[in-house]
Amino acid sequence: MRTDDTLNGPRRTAFAIAYRMLGSVADAEDIAQETVVRLTQEDEVANPDAWATTVATRLSIDQLRSARVRREAYVGPWLPEPLVVDPRSNPTHPVDPADRAELAETLSQALLVALERLTPVERAAFLLREVFDYDYGRIAEIVDRSEDNARQLVTRAKKHVAAGRPRFDPDEQARDRLFARFVEAIDGGDLDGLEHLLAADVVLWGDGGGVVKAALIPVEGPADVARFLVHTDRYRRKLDDSIVAEPVVVNGQPGRLLRRTDGSVFAVTTVDVVDGRIAAVRTVRNPEKLAHLVREPGASL
Repeated sequence: MRTDDTLNGPRRTAFAIAYRMLGSVADAEDIAQETVVRLTQEDEVANPDAWATTVATRLSIDQLRSARVRREAYVGPWLPEPLVVDPRSNPTHPVDPADRAELAETLSQALLVALERLTPVERAAFLLREVFDYDYGRIAEIVDRSEDNARQLVTRAKKHVAAGRPRFDPDEQARDRLFARFVEAIDGGDLDGLEHLLAADVVLWGDGGGVVKAALIPVEGPADVARFLVHTDRYRRKLDDSIVAEPVVVNGQPGRLLRRTDGSVFAVTTVDVVDGRIAAVRTVRNPEKLAHLVREPGASL
């Protein structure tokens, strides 16, 4: 008989695969739950984690095929639902360095956006090989292709992803210090100071999904990005000056979450740091993508 403890591993495995496939916390949780339900209905499974990998991958491929139609009609830039960790949850050691490095490498919003250019099966093959280190024979079984075809899928996926694959400064503390200065400059309306922190080719993406205000096209260049950030921050303060900023880790990168007094989330922002400068800024404002972060008013942090 399977207990909750024995199901935790397969559930985590299914979520890890589904989130990377779909870029959606809610959908990944649904697939993880469906995987576990199916597992409980099996009489005997020799390797539950391997079984969960197969089921979650196939469910994710099917889900992504239908999601691609919706994303083609998406209003403005599409960004993944932010996977947020609150570093204050463990003050003595907020996020294990190894865990954060893994998050930054395989869960970054930059990588998930780059994966959007792949077909669902290419995406699955790429992740199974590059992130989960499966051999080609096992990948072929999971995606129901020949081994040669599985190799071709991975090779083709690597070529598509190569141009958009993110680079990050490895020094986690330096990234965090730079982000703190970035936030301070925005809050203080310091355009010159903010511009100095941005890379020459910096790009800002905003995801409002057509539901709330956000940049409908990417904002490029230090001067334009700095002005946009300061202007939107002032606009936000006029709308609601009671919004509280929470420092968070977003998909392994430094970020902050802006929360209203009713517990809902106004926005989640994260950055990519490359060569000591902020190379990308990503802000998710679409409330549908922030629903999993809602907190009951008065709940403890």
